[in-house]
Amino acid sequence: MKQVIYKIMILAFVALLAGCETTPDSESLSEDEAAEAAGQQGRDEYGAESQGIPSGPGYSGSPGYSGSPLDDPQSPLSKRVIYFMYDSAEIAPEFIPVIEAHARYLSSHPEIQVTLDGHADERGSREYNIALGEQRANSVARKLGVQGVGQDQLSIVSYGEEKPASSGHDEAAWQLNRRVEIRYPGY
Repeated sequence: MKQVIYKIMILAFVALLAGCETTPDSESLSEDEAAEAAGQQGRDEYGAESQGIPSGPGYSGSPGYSGSPLDDPQSPLSKRVIYFMYDSAEIAPEFIPVIEAHARYLSSHPEIQVTLDGHADERGSREYNIALGEQRANSVARKLGVQGVGQDQLSIVSYGEEKPASSGHDEAAWQLNRRVEIRYPGY
Protein backbone atom coordinates (compact mmCIF):
# COMPACT_ATOMS: atom_id res chain seq x y z
CA MET A 1 0.00 0.00 0.00
CA LYS A 2 2.83 2.41 0.87
CA GLN A 3 4.44 1.73 -2.50
CA VAL A 4 1.20 2.56 -4.34
CA ILE A 5 0.82 5.85 -2.44
CA TYR A 6 4.51 6.66 -3.06
CA LYS A 7 4.12 6.04 -6.82
CA ILE A 8 0.94 8.18 -6.93
CA MET A 9 2.79 11.03 -5.17
CA ILE A 10 5.66 10.81 -7.66
CA LEU A 11 3.26 10.84 -10.62
CA ALA A 12 1.38 13.82 -9.15
CA PHE A 13 4.65 15.68 -8.67
CA VAL A 14 5.73 14.96 -12.26
CA ALA A 15 2.33 16.08 -13.55
CA LEU A 16 2.60 19.28 -11.52
CA LEU A 17 6.05 20.02 -12.97
CA ALA A 18 4.88 19.27 -16.49
CA GLY A 19 2.11 21.83 -16.13
CA CYS A 20 4.51 24.60 -15.03
CA GLU A 21 5.56 27.22 -17.55
CA THR A 22 9.25 26.68 -18.22
CA THR A 23 9.95 29.37 -20.76
CA PRO A 24 9.65 33.09 -20.04
CA ASP A 25 7.05 35.19 -21.82
CA SER A 26 8.80 36.34 -25.01
CA GLU A 27 6.92 39.65 -25.00
CA SER A 28 8.68 40.72 -21.80
CA LEU A 29 12.15 39.82 -23.04
CA SER A 30 14.69 41.74 -25.06
CA GLU A 31 15.59 40.35 -28.49
CA ASP A 32 18.75 38.67 -27.15
CA GLU A 33 16.94 37.18 -24.15
CA ALA A 34 14.13 35.89 -26.38
CA ALA A 35 16.65 34.25 -28.73
CA GLU A 36 18.37 32.62 -25.76
CA ALA A 37 15.06 31.39 -24.35
CA ALA A 38 14.32 29.82 -27.73
CA GLY A 39 17.65 28.02 -27.60
CA GLN A 40 19.31 30.29 -30.15
CA GLN A 41 22.53 32.14 -29.51
CA GLY A 42 23.38 35.38 -31.25
CA ARG A 43 26.80 36.90 -31.44
CA ASP A 44 27.99 40.21 -30.11
CA GLU A 45 29.93 42.64 -32.22
CA TYR A 46 33.23 40.92 -31.40
CA GLY A 47 31.94 37.45 -32.26
CA ALA A 48 31.35 36.26 -28.70
CA GLU A 49 28.26 34.16 -28.31
CA SER A 50 25.66 36.13 -26.39
CA GLN A 51 25.28 34.35 -23.09
CA GLY A 52 24.74 37.39 -20.93
CA ILE A 53 28.25 38.61 -21.73
CA PRO A 54 28.39 42.40 -22.03
CA SER A 55 29.45 43.63 -25.42
CA GLY A 56 29.99 46.78 -27.45
CA PRO A 57 32.75 49.38 -27.59
CA GLY A 58 32.83 49.46 -23.78
CA TYR A 59 32.95 45.66 -23.58
CA SER A 60 34.68 44.67 -20.38
CA GLY A 61 34.51 40.91 -20.53
CA SER A 62 32.47 38.21 -18.86
CA PRO A 63 30.18 38.98 -15.94
CA GLY A 64 32.41 39.67 -13.00
CA TYR A 65 35.42 40.13 -15.32
CA SER A 66 36.88 43.62 -15.08
CA GLY A 67 39.94 43.37 -17.32
CA SER A 68 40.52 43.86 -21.02
CA PRO A 69 38.51 41.68 -23.44
CA LEU A 70 41.91 40.68 -24.85
CA ASP A 71 42.59 38.88 -21.55
CA ASP A 72 39.13 37.43 -20.99
CA PRO A 73 39.28 33.69 -21.78
CA GLN A 74 35.55 33.82 -22.65
CA SER A 75 36.21 36.39 -25.39
CA PRO A 76 37.23 35.34 -28.90
CA LEU A 77 39.78 38.19 -28.67
CA SER A 78 41.83 36.06 -26.26
CA LYS A 79 42.57 33.75 -29.21
CA ARG A 80 45.41 35.41 -31.08
CA VAL A 81 47.07 32.56 -33.01
CA ILE A 82 45.99 31.46 -36.48
CA TYR A 83 47.37 28.08 -37.59
CA PHE A 84 48.04 27.00 -41.18
CA MET A 85 48.38 23.78 -43.13
CA TYR A 86 51.75 22.63 -44.43
CA ASP A 87 53.18 24.86 -47.17
CA SER A 88 50.04 27.02 -47.25
CA ALA A 89 49.05 30.61 -46.57
CA GLU A 90 45.33 29.88 -46.90
CA ILE A 91 43.30 30.66 -43.78
CA ALA A 92 41.41 27.58 -42.57
CA PRO A 93 37.65 28.08 -42.08
CA GLU A 94 37.82 27.47 -38.32
CA PHE A 95 39.98 30.59 -37.88
CA ILE A 96 37.73 32.97 -39.83
CA PRO A 97 35.55 33.78 -36.75
CA VAL A 98 38.67 34.60 -34.72
CA ILE A 99 39.96 36.97 -37.40
CA GLU A 100 36.50 38.53 -37.80
CA ALA A 101 36.27 39.15 -34.03
CA HIS A 102 39.66 40.91 -34.08
CA ALA A 103 38.59 42.89 -37.15
CA ARG A 104 35.46 44.15 -35.39
CA TYR A 105 37.48 45.08 -32.33
CA LEU A 106 40.21 46.84 -34.30
CA SER A 107 37.83 48.70 -36.60
CA SER A 108 35.95 50.02 -33.55
CA HIS A 109 39.29 51.00 -31.94
CA PRO A 110 41.24 52.71 -34.76
CA GLU A 111 43.88 53.95 -32.31
CA ILE A 112 45.07 50.37 -31.67
CA GLN A 113 47.84 48.93 -33.82
CA VAL A 114 48.76 45.27 -34.03
CA THR A 115 51.68 43.31 -35.40
CA LEU A 116 51.06 40.15 -37.39
CA ASP A 117 53.96 37.77 -36.79
CA GLY A 118 54.28 35.12 -39.52
CA HIS A 119 55.95 31.80 -38.73
CA ALA A 120 56.78 28.55 -40.50
CA ASP A 121 57.99 25.13 -39.42
CA GLU A 122 61.61 24.06 -39.84
CA ARG A 123 61.12 22.32 -43.18
CA GLY A 124 62.29 24.31 -46.19
CA SER A 125 65.13 26.77 -46.56
CA ARG A 126 65.47 29.80 -44.32
CA GLU A 127 64.59 32.13 -47.20
CA TYR A 128 61.57 30.06 -48.21
CA ASN A 129 60.25 30.01 -44.64
CA ILE A 130 60.68 33.78 -44.24
CA ALA A 131 58.66 34.27 -47.44
CA LEU A 132 56.00 31.77 -46.31
CA GLY A 133 55.67 33.46 -42.90
CA GLU A 134 55.19 36.79 -44.69
CA GLN A 135 52.57 35.29 -47.03
CA ARG A 136 50.66 33.95 -44.02
CA ALA A 137 50.76 37.30 -42.22
CA ASN A 138 49.63 39.04 -45.42
CA SER A 139 46.67 36.63 -45.70
CA VAL A 140 45.53 37.60 -42.22
CA ALA A 141 46.15 41.30 -42.97
CA ARG A 142 44.02 41.10 -46.13
CA LYS A 143 41.18 39.43 -44.22
CA LEU A 144 41.36 42.10 -41.51
CA GLY A 145 41.46 44.86 -44.16
CA VAL A 146 38.39 43.50 -45.95
CA GLN A 147 36.63 43.64 -42.57
CA GLY A 148 37.40 47.35 -42.17
CA VAL A 149 40.73 47.44 -40.32
CA GLY A 150 42.94 50.30 -41.52
CA GLN A 151 46.29 49.35 -43.06
CA ASP A 152 47.93 51.87 -40.71
CA GLN A 153 46.79 49.63 -37.82
CA LEU A 154 48.74 46.63 -39.11
CA SER A 155 52.43 45.78 -39.31
CA ILE A 156 53.80 42.54 -40.63
CA VAL A 157 56.90 40.70 -39.45
CA SER A 158 58.02 37.30 -40.68
CA TYR A 159 60.20 35.14 -38.48
CA GLY A 160 60.06 32.08 -40.71
CA GLU A 161 61.35 29.16 -38.66
CA GLU A 162 63.39 31.35 -36.28
CA LYS A 163 60.93 31.51 -33.35
CA PRO A 164 59.27 28.11 -33.05
CA ALA A 165 56.37 27.64 -30.63
CA SER A 166 57.54 24.04 -30.22
CA SER A 167 61.09 22.77 -30.53
CA GLY A 168 60.08 19.24 -31.57
CA HIS A 169 60.85 17.69 -34.93
CA ASP A 170 57.58 15.93 -35.67
CA GLU A 171 54.17 16.77 -37.15
CA ALA A 172 52.72 17.82 -33.77
CA ALA A 173 55.49 20.39 -33.31
CA TRP A 174 55.35 21.55 -36.94
CA GLN A 175 51.59 22.17 -36.64
CA LEU A 176 52.21 24.54 -33.73
CA ASN A 177 54.95 26.36 -35.63
CA ARG A 178 52.90 27.08 -38.79
CA ARG A 179 51.12 30.17 -37.51
CA VAL A 180 50.42 33.89 -37.45
CA GLU A 181 50.30 35.57 -34.08
CA ILE A 182 48.17 38.70 -33.69
CA ARG A 183 50.24 40.77 -31.27
CA TYR A 184 48.69 43.74 -29.48
CA PRO A 185 50.92 46.30 -27.76
CA GLY A 186 51.61 45.17 -24.21
CA TYR A 187 50.50 41.55 -24.86
